Amino acid sequence: MALVVKDRVKETTTSTGTGAISLAGAQPNFRTFSSVLSNADTTYYAIIDNTNLAFEVGLGTYASSGNTITRTTVLSSSNSNSAVDFSAGTKDVILTYPADKAVYEESDGSVLIENFELNANAIKSTDTNGNIQLFPNGTGFTELYGNTNAGTIRFNCESNSHGVTVQGPAHSAAATYTVKLPDTLGLTQASGIVTSDANGVVSFDNGTIDEATTVTSSSNAATINLRDGNVFEHDLTENVTYTFSNPAASGRASAFILKVIQDSSARTITWPTSVDWAAATAPTLTSTNNGVDVFVFFTIDGGTTYYGFTAGQAMG
Repeated sequence: MALVVKDRVKETTTSTGTGAISLAGAQPNFRTFSSVLSNADTTYYAIIDNTNLAFEVGLGTYASSGNTITRTTVLSSSNSNSAVDFSAGTKDVILTYPADKAVYEESDGSVLIENFELNANAIKSTDTNGNIQLFPNGTGFTELYGNTNAGTIRFNCESNSHGVTVQGPAHSAAATYTVKLPDTLGLTQASGIVTSDANGVVSFDNGTIDEATTVTSSSNAATINLRDGNVFEHDLTENVTYTFSNPAASGRASAFILKVIQDSSARTITWPTSVDWAAATAPTLTSTNNGVDVFVFFTIDGGTTYYGFTAGQAMG
């Protein structure tokens, strides 16, 4: 089923009442409805009864069986815009383009469409430096539907060869929230996107929250992956050799805190050879059950050297 609008289609009918009309053949120099419509297609029609001075314009549905048009929706008529109860006699039936459905240019050059659906791949302005603007009304907003994917918008480069994609959360996240553009550069704001100032500096107005990542060992080995967070906790269950992985590139800093909880049997830690302790001496772990030692590490050369500090021991 499709909405079809064509030129030079005009027939007659002798149908009466308010029901479907039977088409009786084309007028001279016009085409029939059946030549341009398929079964169940919709089209705009006008029925004109010159004898009884009645008319009706509407949206109709064509049926090839019986060659009829059902008057599905009346748009305007001589019967106060309701279906006309046509009397006996011959009426003209025209495939038309109603004024209420017409798209036209206003005197200021704008085009107004009440409900707009575009069956195409692009909307573009051909004016020099022309803008494309969207104007929701009142508290309404411009919404990008996701359908089979999360709602997505891409900001391309000037050559359209690559771009940055912004995507909404997946349905499984069950997340509805507001993210606001900041009104001050370099200062975090509630629900706002984080930006840097003109010097590339970000100021956190109300602090930050880090996830505490649990470390586990297997076969006397454990990896502290710096992509997992900045704070780690390891409840020892065996002697362990640590590996530190995925630090920032050289020239940037990676820093993290490690909390170690001693086992009921005193466990030992073998630190990476890249760790530089004060006086080149690694600390001795607290040996008491559930004793807590806290260490701090940072690197600025891509992990070639980690500087290690004892923040506190026997804290459990």
